[in-house]
Amino acid sequence: MEPYGATPPTTAMSTDAPHTPPPLGEHLRSPQLRAAMLVQQEVLYAAREFLRGEGFVELLPPLVGPVTDPGGRGAKALDVDYYGEPYKLMTSAILYKQASLRGFPKLFYIAPNVRVEPPETATTGRHLVEFHQIDVEIAGGSRHDAQEIAAGLLTRVAEHVWTAVPDVLRELGREEMDFAELRSGKYDACTHEEAVARLIGRGHPQSPDAEIDWAGEKVLSLEAERPFFINDYPKGSRGFYDREDPDHPGLLRNFDLIAPGGYGELVSGSERESHYATLVTRMRESGENPAKYAWYLELAREGIQSSAGFGMGLQRLVRFLTGLDALWQVSAYPKLPGVIAP
Repeated sequence: MEPYGATPPTTAMSTDAPHTPPPLGEHLRSPQLRAAMLVQQEVLYAAREFLRGEGFVELLPPLVGPVTDPGGRGAKALDVDYYGEPYKLMTSAILYKQASLRGFPKLFYIAPNVRVEPPETATTGRHLVEFHQIDVEIAGGSRHDAQEIAAGLLTRVAEHVWTAVPDVLRELGREEMDFAELRSGKYDACTHEEAVARLIGRGHPQSPDAEIDWAGEKVLSLEAERPFFINDYPKGSRGFYDREDPDHPGLLRNFDLIAPGGYGELVSGSERESHYATLVTRMRESGENPAKYAWYLELAREGIQSSAGFGMGLQRLVRFLTGLDALWQVSAYPKLPGVIAP
């Protein structure tokens, strides 16, 4: 199906988004922030209700560990001294999600993450150093299973938020029609190859071997009338834990879920690689030292279940629902890349 409409939706974000927050005291007194936090509260309520209703168990994620998701796009992990050992603050709890499947075949976290993003991302409106994800993992799951849960979660959250706090949303300039497509549960899909071709056709120089860059993602998002999935990113563009498609070598069994209106990626997910030898090979191919991942690889040697899962950015979701211009507007204590903040 075509995920792109001919006319940008009326809910598109503004093009003059403010780039920096005011002083913290002023920010915390802002009626706009209070409204966003009321929406966030309802998002968390609905997310937990939906996932628990689907049989998921909530765990509390780790905050530090000997290694974390290696990340991408220039983001780095923060080092901490853990009783003399060099540990990392979690950029993502993906490795722990896989490990936890031994006792919890359907699990989720509301996970804090810290990523030292490149300073130039401070002006995108889409990046913070501290943020949270709704992290989900399904033992024995497929990409389709993960996408079904991601779409159901987004639909349920949108329905609940509009029902619970419509006056708050109206104060922020949102109307019920803005939520019609979300509440309908209709989602489109395309492949990475198709998305690249569309961007190149519009004059955007997108590499076919890399993730869709932020500018390209915004182009696709602005053209969309409803959320849509991008599937089958090329091998090498994502982490070593994304499973390669055995029927289509060079492609990964992964996806992004893109919001319409210029808001971009809300979700990233995949089927996970779980075989010890393949994980070691993929680590080496991506330039990672397998020795750093000793605890994780030991579990893989003993046997990690196949799975699929995703992370849904909480602040990105709240920003999308509220129609605000930048992530700092939906964070009580925003830390922008390259900006020293309390």
